Amino acid sequence: MKVTIIGGGGRVGSNAAFALQCGGLVSDIQILDANSELAEGEALDLMHGAATLADTRIYAGDYGRAKDTDIFIITAGLRRKPDESRLDLINRNVSLFRQIMDSIKSAGYKRDAQIFVVSNPVDILTHLATDFFDLPKGHVYGLGTMLDTSRFRSLIAEKLNVSARQVSALILGEHGDSMLPVWSSASIAGLPASGYKGLDPSSQRQLFERAKGSGAEVIRRKGGAGWAVGATIADVVHSVALNKRQVLPVSSMLEGCYGIRNICLSVPTEVGRSGVIAHHQIELWPKEQQALQASARALQATLKNVS
Repeated sequence: MKVTIIGGGGRVGSNAAFALQCGGLVSDIQILDANSELAEGEALDLMHGAATLADTRIYAGDYGRAKDTDIFIITAGLRRKPDESRLDLINRNVSLFRQIMDSIKSAGYKRDAQIFVVSNPVDILTHLATDFFDLPKGHVYGLGTMLDTSRFRSLIAEKLNVSARQVSALILGEHGDSMLPVWSSASIAGLPASGYKGLDPSSQRQLFERAKGSGAEVIRRKGGAGWAVGATIADVVHSVALNKRQVLPVSSMLEGCYGIRNICLSVPTEVGRSGVIAHHQIELWPKEQQALQASARALQATLKNVS
């Protein structure tokens, strides 16, 4: 399997490349970036570790060389300018994203290629990519709340001093202000999380708010997220590569799940070799379902203002 990381010279793209290299499940990683020197440097640095990590072919390239890509991972994005409104930033990133989509289409792509959107606003861009590319159903999806969910689980584990791998808890909806925690099905080692001491309603609120604000916290402390997002990107790619059919909170076009249609956001989604295989409408508490539908409405309002 070949993946091409567009924006691979940046922190998120290069960290994703490293996570995929460590996993050893993809045959080729192409690094593509507007800064070709940076792409060459990242590819060279990663290639130097091949003898220790995995026999993955890693190289820089352009859109023409990406025509045989199985999964395009789009991580390129623009940072917010001082005094810039959220909508202005969204529209600048939408403009950049449209250029990237045009470049992929102009150079050509496989009929069964997959588009994996990581750039923000991820739900809006995933919606645009779904409409733009003539690809089989389920072959366009976004990272959604994968990173938020990973942060959430890790913070719960830290709070309770348990294994993070045994924490099962989801954040659904928009990757943004209207995301919601799903405490109704949260569990630890298969047992209800609500039964653990230290997870009273006040602690639950604090854990969710910290997970929700973790992106800003990481930016303040080190300039931007990289390692954790790279790991979650690799998790999705591995689910595709091995047809693992994991249920993951990726973003994709909904067609009636939870009463939501014609918008991309995160719900429990089965991911395998053909990308998005199915959406699973697991029972939620009424307040959770209402919050999910409110998140969809917020995204629809944003989409209407995208130029």
